[in-house]
Amino acid sequence: MIEIDGMFGEGGGQILRTALALSSLTRQAFHVSNIRAGRSDPGMRMQHLHCVKALQKLTDAQVEGAVLGSTEITFIPGPIKAKPLSIDIETAGSITLLLQAVLLPCCFADKPIKIEVIGGTDVEWATPIDYFREVIVPQLKRWADITVTVEKRGYAPKGGGKVVVRVKPKFTRDAFLTAPRLQLTEQCHLMHIKGISHASKSLEEARVAERQAHAAQQALAKYNCPISIRSEYAETASPGSGITVWAVFSKNKEDIDVANPIIIGGDALGEKGTPAESIGKSAAEKLISAIASKAAADAHLADNLVPWMGLFPPSAVRAEKITPHTTTNIYMTQKFLQVKFDVKENIIASRA
Repeated sequence: MIEIDGMFGEGGGQILRTALALSSLTRQAFHVSNIRAGRSDPGMRMQHLHCVKALQKLTDAQVEGAVLGSTEITFIPGPIKAKPLSIDIETAGSITLLLQAVLLPCCFADKPIKIEVIGGTDVEWATPIDYFREVIVPQLKRWADITVTVEKRGYAPKGGGKVVVRVKPKFTRDAFLTAPRLQLTEQCHLMHIKGISHASKSLEEARVAERQAHAAQQALAKYNCPISIRSEYAETASPGSGITVWAVFSKNKEDIDVANPIIIGGDALGEKGTPAESIGKSAAEKLISAIASKAAADAHLADNLVPWMGLFPPSAVRAEKITPHTTTNIYMTQKFLQVKFDVKENIIASRA
């Protein structure tokens, strides 16, 4: 039984999500105490509870402490049994944070899995769904065919967004030695910048999505590459807006390597009382900062890739910066896997 103190680092929900993902894949039981003890509202929220329930279903796990607000849990997984997962977070809890826990073991199941999740697609303190789909998922396609369909957007406080993820594994646990390794250390040539600016239908008359997109486009115009930022509106349970922009690089000036993509992103969520132009500029500035770092992974992409680097050493990723989530994921990955990480000058390297 692996013992984990949820107070490690920032004491947030990342510890539980990463533990659930790696436990389900490796079939190692764990007990974690002090869940989210570093937060003002400690214990499991709905998003965390539904992570547990989904992976309990996927692995026929024995679970103790899986109740709302619980500060400790014991999780004893069985083998992964591929089956469709339908999850309703019931709040605006982040869909992408839930997928952090659920997607990794699904990528190594014995057959394809369909995951349907209802919750928040674009909410505070979480990866927006467009960033997840356009920046994170292309890296994961080394190991599984993954499609992400946003059927409905969901903003706080009501949520109500719906995302469908289809996963077709390429490698089983027994074939890990032949699976690709991550080597993301150079940006190389900037090929193009794309983006999606979105808002509720109720904000269409104010042209919120277009204003966000235009401000971002202006800020990014200094780059000598094609720039395309799409604006869209949707019926949503709560009003909201946001924008995600991403830059695609290539090792040569002619072709983009889809098998080893180099993509970094930036995003911003709309705030009541903040002009749409400021939101668009904020997302662009985050991308500009990541480009200026010369890193092949922005800060959020790097921390998401750590567990995958642990599964497939040796791997190396040059990060824009090392975040608390990065440190937490390194700590947790070393708990479950026979792997060591070295971090030097923002290069994260895994070794067996």
